[in-house]
Amino acid sequence: MKRTDRKSHCAVNFALETVGDPWSLLVVRDIVFYGKHAFGEFLTSEERITTSVLADRLTRLVDTGILAKQRSQSDRRKEFYTLTDKGVALIPILVELANWGMSYDQEARTNPLWIQKVRTDREGLCRLIRETVISGGAVFRGDNSVIEQIGAAQSSESLSRT
Repeated sequence: MKRTDRKSHCAVNFALETVGDPWSLLVVRDIVFYGKHAFGEFLTSEERITTSVLADRLTRLVDTGILAKQRSQSDRRKEFYTLTDKGVALIPILVELANWGMSYDQEARTNPLWIQKVRTDREGLCRLIRETVISGGAVFRGDNSVIEQIGAAQSSESLSRT
């Protein structure tokens, strides 16, 4: 039987009990960074989550108010998951985790546009990610991705300097 009471009323404990397992943050990462929203899309992640664990984490993230679940209008059998305001508030944490990982994992894939933006305007990067995700986009995938926007802004800056 799953525990429903909290171990303590410490803020760190609350955060860890809400999203402290690796799978929960990876689901949020997949929405924010890769624009995934459907059960089958989450299964394609390279970490290879099992269907039972994914179903459990999606339910838990919906129950804790991190995700919202909606039925597809075109295919009533499909459900799509999006971040709530509470989930969007995790974006700066994901940015910091990604930066920490890039600093200490020599094999981590990095994007030079991300690295430059995080060094020069970390707050602006988080704001851009938040706005893009709220409007249905993602960091690395899709039309008008965060990386595309950063690249376009840098190109404009370069042109205006010449």
